[in-house]
Amino acid sequence: MMQTNTLKITILGSGTSTGIPVIGCRCAVCRSDHPHNQRTRCSALLSYGKYNILIDTSTDLRQQALREDIRHIDAVFYTHSHADHVHGIDDLRGFNLHSKQPIPLYGSEQTLATIRTSFSYIFDKSEPASYIPRLELHPIAAAVDLFDLKIVPILMRHGQMETFGYRCGPFAYLTDCNAIPTSSLDLLHGLEVLILDGLRFTPHSTHFNIPQAIEMAQKIGAKQTLLTHLSHEVDHPDHDQQLPDGVNLAYDGQLFNLSMNLPAMK
Repeated sequence: MMQTNTLKITILGSGTSTGIPVIGCRCAVCRSDHPHNQRTRCSALLSYGKYNILIDTSTDLRQQALREDIRHIDAVFYTHSHADHVHGIDDLRGFNLHSKQPIPLYGSEQTLATIRTSFSYIFDKSEPASYIPRLELHPIAAAVDLFDLKIVPILMRHGQMETFGYRCGPFAYLTDCNAIPTSSLDLLHGLEVLILDGLRFTPHSTHFNIPQAIEMAQKIGAKQTLLTHLSHEVDHPDHDQQLPDGVNLAYDGQLFNLSMNLPAMK
């Protein structure tokens, strides 16, 4: 017997490492008052039943959590260790204060080793426990079964760096990449929704630009693809309508629900 459960996805941030508007910039997008041109740093939230799973602790985590009224985080999955995806880590302690429990962090061995070194005050026990987040590191190289969900790491290239995307049922989140190996593409069949890196229209050495992202989206074949990690070269209301069918620009606060067919709980 099967029952249908709902996976709720929230795009917490759709912006590149600077955020949009960019400090000091007076371009048309940075001066725009259109809400979809206001972009915090890239991250997402998966909500399933009573559980909240965060993908990356962006620099803007506090702002995102307040905006979306996120009251608890039960796990974090990291894509990689670049600052815009990690430097909100200290804001996790607010969730510790409410839950009284440590939060598990998942990611590649290299990503978590870098986080451990960069934020040694959290992990070396040198500060009073009340001043630091309570976090547990869990390096992964294969699928994780967590909260009745299977979360599959998807290996990608981000310039010379390896990053992880993640698949959960009919959903995949692939940011910060400019190449996806064939072995990873084999893990991406049958998607309903794909979130994919699409930095800007002009070329970049470590990100898909939008033409490359469209080509990759068509290769993967998800029913709906949303481009994220958007720079200030991208004007949402203008450029979104120019994209091919099935491809759109993501925006902060975007929500969607996907059905997860799982065995009935006993």
